[in-house]
Amino acid sequence: MNGAVLVNGERHSFWRDTWRLVKPYWLSDDKVWAWGLLVTIVALNLSSVFLSVRFNLWSRDFFNALQVYDWPAFKHQFIIFGILSLVAMSVTIYQIYLQQMLQIRWRRWLTRQFLDTWLDRHAYYHLQLLNGGTDNPDQRIADDLEIFTRQALGLTIGAGGILSASVTLVTFIGILMMLSGSLTIPLGSFGTIRIWGYMVWFALIYAAIGTWFALKIGRPLVKLNFDQQRYEADFRFSLMRLRENAESIALYGGEGRERRTFLDRFESVFCNFRVIMKYTKRLNWYTSGYNRFALVFPYLVSAPRYFAKQITFGVFQQTADAFVQVQQSLSFIVNAYTVIADWQAVMQRLASFDSRSRAVAAEAGVGSPILIERAGDGIEVTNLNLELPDGSELLRDVNFNIAPDEWLLITARSGSGKSTLLRAIAGIWPFGTGHIRLGTGRILFVPQRSYIPLGSLRAALLYPNEDDKTPYARLVDVLNKTGLSAFASKLDTMDNWAQRMSLGEQQRLAFARILLSEPAFIFMDEATSALDEEGEDELYALLRHAEKRPTVVSVGYRRTLAKYHDHFLPLTSKKAKSS
Repeated sequence: MNGAVLVNGERHSFWRDTWRLVKPYWLSDDKVWAWGLLVTIVALNLSSVFLSVRFNLWSRDFFNALQVYDWPAFKHQFIIFGILSLVAMSVTIYQIYLQQMLQIRWRRWLTRQFLDTWLDRHAYYHLQLLNGGTDNPDQRIADDLEIFTRQALGLTIGAGGILSASVTLVTFIGILMMLSGSLTIPLGSFGTIRIWGYMVWFALIYAAIGTWFALKIGRPLVKLNFDQQRYEADFRFSLMRLRENAESIALYGGEGRERRTFLDRFESVFCNFRVIMKYTKRLNWYTSGYNRFALVFPYLVSAPRYFAKQITFGVFQQTADAFVQVQQSLSFIVNAYTVIADWQAVMQRLASFDSRSRAVAAEAGVGSPILIERAGDGIEVTNLNLELPDGSELLRDVNFNIAPDEWLLITARSGSGKSTLLRAIAGIWPFGTGHIRLGTGRILFVPQRSYIPLGSLRAALLYPNEDDKTPYARLVDVLNKTGLSAFASKLDTMDNWAQRMSLGEQQRLAFARILLSEPAFIFMDEATSALDEEGEDELYALLRHAEKRPTVVSVGYRRTLAKYHDHFLPLTSKKAKSS
């Protein structure tokens, strides 16, 4: 866990990344709750250690009563045990409850921060374009944050965590020092050597050797767990893709091909997990033997004093219990190494995702070489050059200028860059140079397949606006105008509308959104490609005769689009100029 490691080609320091992920929450707007819960949990943790000390003393008195056949004392110790157990159970239950409360609050805060970073300045989109070592961001936010917070608290302030282990060690090492007395070892002609508190030294040596071997055996598990998270996410993503594209796959009859893809991805899950199993088996063999022998080791090393009648049976048992407490505290890494390895892998995934998202958002914040300004009342594109993410040229010297209320049609063969041109105008394509001036009115971009969120049809119709105060009659009127009258009675029905609606109906829904938002500028990317000519005429006529006629830039290849537009921009080469 020391030094730096390479993750997807990036160098990460374990401690620096951990601090960067942990620190902000404790200084956040939720810090009062965070520190209040933390202090309470620590207090319960200390109470738990105190109860362990009290149980240790009870063990001495209980076994001494057994040794001398003291029936009244034996019964009294059972009453004490009942009281101690009730208090211990209460402490443990509330420690877990408050730890879970702290975990979910911390996770909620981290989720908000990661979502803000991921969504900031289209970072989610640029990460997808750049393919910058950020696989399955949904899994990192949904799953990894839960694991990170749960295991971070469990390893630090949870029962058996580093805090409990440290306090227990400090407390019981003094008890063990007093109980173990001294051990005299004869050295023949050299005399004897007396070791005071010898049980403590035996515990230290036993734990040190055990920790060294655990680190040696379990070190490969960190990278293996990191890879396993990625393989599991890739497999889950491929299954999700089948669900999202069920109709297309069914029409193609692509079940066999999809099955091979699933099995190929699951093979990575299977093979990597087999390796994890191998190393986990080795670690479990070692830790099981280590902990099993630790049960009898204290009796073995303290037996000489007991059989020499230097200590009572109760003290003999108390010494063994104290030794176990010290040994387990010193063996924190041995016993928790599997969890530590898993947590470290999750932390590295989150750190790489966070740093990459922040870097992409920061680069976008510096400003794109493509200058976009809002001024005037028309649209002007000057000397626009576009590139692909790998730096290869896509479009060169694109120029056009249209006045308010005019319509421009951009035509080109598939793959020539016409959709990318709209992305650049929208400000989400960062690769290129040039100048774009847009009027100050409202702008709406309409892709070929509009995004339809989960939820009600009303929410889908108003997307991305969250204002649901639009009158019901207005929504019904818009649906009727765009040929969606069959859906007018289902405005508040919750459904997966992206699957319920055909592509043509989805494109009609996009025009319904246009009528509701009344934008001054509309950019449409083959927005009527799934409609017949009659449907296309109906929808474009709605915009042509709108009370507030918009300025429109359309991208398409159908000849029927020409009659609606005033200007044309053919992207037949890497040089383009409107006519």
